[in-house]
Amino acid sequence: MTDPLALGPHDFGALYRRLRGAAGAGPTPRGALDRITPELVRRAAGEVRTGRTVSMAAPVETRQEPDCPDPARHWLTAPAPPESPADGLHFAMDRLAMNMHSNADSHLDALCHVIWEGTLYGGTPPSTLTPSGATALSVDLARDGIVGRGVLLDIPGLHGVPWLEPGVQVTTEDLVAAEAAQNVRVEPGDLLFVRVGHRRRRRAMGPWDVARERAGLHPTAMEFLAEREVAVLGCDSNSDAAPSTIPGVAFPIHVLAVHAMGIHLLDYLQFEDLTPLCAERGHWSFLCVVAPLRVPGATGSPVNPIAVL
Repeated sequence: MTDPLALGPHDFGALYRRLRGAAGAGPTPRGALDRITPELVRRAAGEVRTGRTVSMAAPVETRQEPDCPDPARHWLTAPAPPESPADGLHFAMDRLAMNMHSNADSHLDALCHVIWEGTLYGGTPPSTLTPSGATALSVDLARDGIVGRGVLLDIPGLHGVPWLEPGVQVTTEDLVAAEAAQNVRVEPGDLLFVRVGHRRRRRAMGPWDVARERAGLHPTAMEFLAEREVAVLGCDSNSDAAPSTIPGVAFPIHVLAVHAMGIHLLDYLQFEDLTPLCAERGHWSFLCVVAPLRVPGATGSPVNPIAVL
């Protein structure tokens, strides 16, 4: 039986060209972030009702797990063990080293992260990626922060399940149905967050090899984002389902979002604190603040997105 969700290379190529065309005649300086105007930020501030703040980041993973073979390394550098500080002033200090694009840690993908068919977003040459960092399209494009209206679409909630099983793909129909069920509409310049329940499954069943199996979006769902002119896409997986349905393209959502559409991605977030609060309020939009680290030339950054309710 033919898989109705499968796309061939020709179909994917046509989808890529449509989405690149929908993004505009040429690349904008900050990609889709340019859709977030000062007026939209002011309007997003009106979403605040209670002033409560909620993190959408997972704790940094420092243990080696099936989904995190290269965990972050965090250690105390002072005082040096087993020394006990003497009288007077002392400072406790520590150091953190991490893979920016871990399959366990919450992070932002910059527009220089995806190389497709020999170019970066907007036809930027890969020669801009140097050993000392990217000289174009780096995380520095978001140095002033990403602030706007966030919208959370709860796809497992739509289907009455705690999470989507690995391999399940979220379609445009799912996104539209979630809007209707939650009485919310994704609008131009929004930061769209799609919950697949990845973190809840990880908590309940333990880590697994997400490089092989994970829930995510179907490539054609990106047409929904193009139509609504979304500025940022975030997910509690990395937005791409695995295994991919596109032969030879392991991360089609990354190719379409970052390379074709200039959309920054927020990967491996967690919505388990935010979802019940939105459900309780019956209100699924909020002011959102994302502040990536200012690491010159970086292809991404760890992030702690904050929803302000």
